Amino acid sequence: MQPDLRPPADDAEALLLLREGEIDLEGRMLDASNVTLVGAVQCGELVAECVYKPVAGERPLWDFPDGTLAGREVAAALVSEATGWRVVPPTVLREGPFGPGMVQLWVDGDPDVDLAAFVRSDHPGLRRMAVFDAVVNNADRKGGHIIPTSAGHVYGVDHGICFSVDPKLRTLLWRWAGQPLTAEAVEVLEELTGDLLGDLGEQLHEHLTRREVRRTQQRVADLLRSGRHPQPSGEWPALPWPPF
Repeated sequence: MQPDLRPPADDAEALLLLREGEIDLEGRMLDASNVTLVGAVQCGELVAECVYKPVAGERPLWDFPDGTLAGREVAAALVSEATGWRVVPPTVLREGPFGPGMVQLWVDGDPDVDLAAFVRSDHPGLRRMAVFDAVVNNADRKGGHIIPTSAGHVYGVDHGICFSVDPKLRTLLWRWAGQPLTAEAVEVLEELTGDLLGDLGEQLHEHLTRREVRRTQQRVADLLRSGRHPQPSGEWPALPWPPF
């Protein structure tokens, strides 16, 4: 890296870089179900690695409308930002080398973490992620979609199949099922209730249907009413496959 180039100092700089930077693709993640490309993005002195998922490379799904997965990833990032938990790395929807798509900041995981053991731990970042997943109705929280960093923060990626109007929560994070929500989670959900009726709701309407936004509001209300983490319904597979 040239001396005058630097990584973004915070999420605001990262979003600027992702929106306005020039993308230089370097390869493809072959194990991803949809076309997932990796490369560098540069804007002025800012530079970072990124993930780019073009809408044209999305595989059709029977239970999600075609061409909507990139927008759902961005919607998940908007909810993440509103919670203040930074579950999702900075993410935007923009034109790329193969048309419009999701562009997300690449996050390096801590190579010293045993992921199989970590996802069974009581890490507060995982508990926040479990609440976040319940809000966005994440249908695919695999272990490989959880990225613990060397700084101790925990990110989640791959949110293309979220926000269904039907209950589809599938996750490895059932450790807290049925347990009371933390006071922090209750406070965040109460604030999210207002956000969803205001600017956040309007932002989500750019990527989701009005019914999907209303169901998101309802899921938040249900969590606050119960005061507990959700439990598997028994009507839908509770665990993603493969789990990692």
